[in-house]
Amino acid sequence: MGNLFAKIPDNLPDELIQTLVSANNLRIERIVSQGHRSPNDFWYDQADDEWVLLLQGEARIGFADAESVTLKSGDYLLIKAHCLHRVEWTTDETETIWLAVHFKI
Repeated sequence: MGNLFAKIPDNLPDELIQTLVSANNLRIERIVSQGHRSPNDFWYDQADDEWVLLLQGEARIGFADAESVTLKSGDYLLIKAHCLHRVEWTTDETETIWLAVHFKI
């Protein structure tokens, strides 16, 4: 048993990424950000689809071929495999807690 809101370090110099479950075509992660963002010249290009749920905080995801999307607590988003994206911004006022589900069908 675990708790997605527990055991968050007071100081986060880097994003905290923890794999909670991993199987053949599935990986579930807890990601904790606090003012973190992707480098300006960096794009994620993932081989798997990714469904993200923002549990707490706020964030903005940028896409190479679409407008940016701002997420608030409770918002979720499906990012298809090989969709170039990056984290443009996360709030530094509180922890931004993500639940990320990576899968391949």
